[in-house]
Amino acid sequence: MATTARRFGNLDTAEDAAAEAFAIATERWPVDGIPPNPGAWLTTTASRKAIDRIRRESSRDARHTEAKLLYDAEPDPVGVIDDDRLRLLFICCHPALSMEARVALTLRMIGGLSVPEIARAFLVQDTTMGARITRAKAKIAAAQIPYRVPAAEDLPGRVSGVLAVVFLIFNEGYLASGPDTAPVREELTGEAIRLARLLHGLLPDDGEVTGMLAMLLLTDARRSARVSSARELVPLAEQDRGLWDVAQISEGHALVRERLASKVAPGRYQLLAAINAVHTDGDATDWTQVVALYDQLVRLDGSPIVRLNRAIAVGERDGLEAGLALIDDLDSALSGYHAYHAARAHLLRRLGRDTAARDAYDAAISLAGNTAEIAFLTRRRDQARPEDNGRCG
Repeated sequence: MATTARRFGNLDTAEDAAAEAFAIATERWPVDGIPPNPGAWLTTTASRKAIDRIRRESSRDARHTEAKLLYDAEPDPVGVIDDDRLRLLFICCHPALSMEARVALTLRMIGGLSVPEIARAFLVQDTTMGARITRAKAKIAAAQIPYRVPAAEDLPGRVSGVLAVVFLIFNEGYLASGPDTAPVREELTGEAIRLARLLHGLLPDDGEVTGMLAMLLLTDARRSARVSSARELVPLAEQDRGLWDVAQISEGHALVRERLASKVAPGRYQLLAAINAVHTDGDATDWTQVVALYDQLVRLDGSPIVRLNRAIAVGERDGLEAGLALIDDLDSALSGYHAYHAARAHLLRRLGRDTAARDAYDAAISLAGNTAEIAFLTRRRDQARPEDNGRCG
């Protein structure tokens, strides 16, 4: 916002106006939609707020003339980021906010996700997430956090928040969490990949940025095979690999190899990319490799969801009982998460424990929101026969 400050000749006036414009955007954009040129909208709004201040605080004659001229001023230069939405992601991921707050607020304001969708991504109640977003908005206004295009040296300090936002936008698109949307929201997955490509062009030597792009490409490559013609989710083992996007897989594998060649210890997104590379390499998944990669990931991110995914992989490598034991250990942390109950249900069904499997499927269905996933879970539940409880298989 340095250019705006030079126009007004008063840095405090420019920063106060920018902070006010930013706060207005957090209120209006989720309702009205993101304007066609968000950067210009913020610049214009900030300029007009500053003009109002000039008019209030100064004599009407000379200052009014100055203010009138400012309406015709050129918008701020875009700096190192030449894309409106990506620039806004970096602006919103301000280090003055906690990581959780900046990600949640940015998903709401720029990502276009609803409060319930964001709450499901964070595994919290809607009211809890709504309060967090409200507090983030209040902090922006109270602390007068300015709308300012970050300089090149600012980007590394903000990129982790931007990556988290892109990841969650993609996830909501790849397996939409609400019942009132399509099972797969291609507008979100496509936008996440577009942003990841821009990030990779901006920060080509950042391993996590490269990992993010690779992971999104390799995951999205399976999209055409994930939902059947009957609008039912198709699990990985049952997908027609001939429907996978070969070009995206090839590009994703090349990015993973690029990071392996760097000899630098991989971060979270690089490990997730490597896991997806294993899933898309050949005709079947090498579960030994997947478990080894999850072992590395758990050391970086020991969250219950990562441990759940590792437990599923262990079940494929070491046997269903071994996987089920690890999953059951996560009950206290993930009892409100539908994928936890779905994972238990699948293993219980394969073990022939059908009554327990039906109960787990019921729990998963009650918590799931994706229509294709609910259809799949319902069919699997109905295939499990409660009268066969206790039989071996």
